[in-house]
Amino acid sequence: MTDFDGYDEKPILEKLPNCGTTGAKPERNNAYHTTAANNTNRVSYKQTVSNGNMAVVSRVRRKSDGARKFVASWMLRNQIGIAFNLLALLFFANFIPKARPYTTKFFTLSYLNEATGKYSNGSDDIYLIICFIVLFSGLRAAVMQYVLVPFAKICGVHKRKDLNRFSEQSWLLCYYAVFWNMGMYIYANSSYWLNMKELWTNWPDRELTGLVKFYILAQWAFWLQQIIVINIEERRKDYSQMLAHHFVTCGLMYACYAYHQTRVGNLILVLMDFVDIVLPIAKCLKYMGFKLVCDVMFGVFLVSWIFTRHVVYCLVCWSIYADIPDIIGETCWRGSSEDLQGPLPIPTGSRYMLEPFWNPEGLVCFGRAVTWSFLLPLLLLQAMNIVWFAMIVRVALKVIRREGAEDNRSDDEEDKED
Repeated sequence: MTDFDGYDEKPILEKLPNCGTTGAKPERNNAYHTTAANNTNRVSYKQTVSNGNMAVVSRVRRKSDGARKFVASWMLRNQIGIAFNLLALLFFANFIPKARPYTTKFFTLSYLNEATGKYSNGSDDIYLIICFIVLFSGLRAAVMQYVLVPFAKICGVHKRKDLNRFSEQSWLLCYYAVFWNMGMYIYANSSYWLNMKELWTNWPDRELTGLVKFYILAQWAFWLQQIIVINIEERRKDYSQMLAHHFVTCGLMYACYAYHQTRVGNLILVLMDFVDIVLPIAKCLKYMGFKLVCDVMFGVFLVSWIFTRHVVYCLVCWSIYADIPDIIGETCWRGSSEDLQGPLPIPTGSRYMLEPFWNPEGLVCFGRAVTWSFLLPLLLLQAMNIVWFAMIVRVALKVIRREGAEDNRSDDEEDKED
């Protein structure tokens, strides 16, 4: 699941005295001020990086900007503080005995079956998902600002657009390097390793190991947090496509979790996430000026994209279409893992399809209607991948013509030095 360009806001970076300019008065950290210029209001705030240098980051807020943009701008400026304060509040509240039964849910996996050592799912999982969303938001902003931007400057990146994008791509590289390896570990040690028919056996398995549940909930939270990111940062040209992609992805993850199809969820995430490691490496190399190595990595990215997203992914979709009717069939089950009752006939109507989302131990069915409810969104993702592949081909043609791998979604931001 790739953001082909990475999300950019369009900040205007201005030097302060300790960055090498003269005649400007330094501001306090996180200071907020407005000045009138060319009939617009310029909202500015100052960021401090780990080497002590400061830069005013401002964005133009016109009179037409509404409350949504004001709230988005405020959240963007205060991500680190909001996340830190919320997590600190939950942490210290956990020491209050009366609050502990509620606050513990934000930090631990819920629904442990001590007899089996595994976990089932339920509504309390939302607490941990919220904690992950807050954690990812604060961690992303802090790592980009205090670690990745200074590191980019050490590596010779100085243009403000490149600094912004280098930090975004490096953050994605850090995230996927962790979670792709975690997902690959789960997949390599599973019964369905290189065997798609095993994706559907012994369904429904109502319980998960702690690692699998942590992995699914964290990945789900990451994509929910990505929806927040694209709405608080400056919108890009393909905002609508990316928003649709994120909603489809989150919906599929919710469905595979509720319907106990986390095996295929794990496999699809592993396939999608691999190119999200290769692409950020290629882009970071470009920003650092290693054009030849960048073009080589882009070639690796192109091959891996075709293999994972247009070959193996289509085989998974075919397995859903061809293997589920033979292995799962038209059946329903009811009850917990300890008193599972079934197979039962599929009831009439369509209301039964929604029951797994609100009753984890209620009726869960799989048949032609449910199969196509999964398959159609997956095919929609494939259609999006084909559109993005067309963009990749255009970049590949530039590489062949020795023009270098450049983004097709670049905004109009000027390439000034920070």
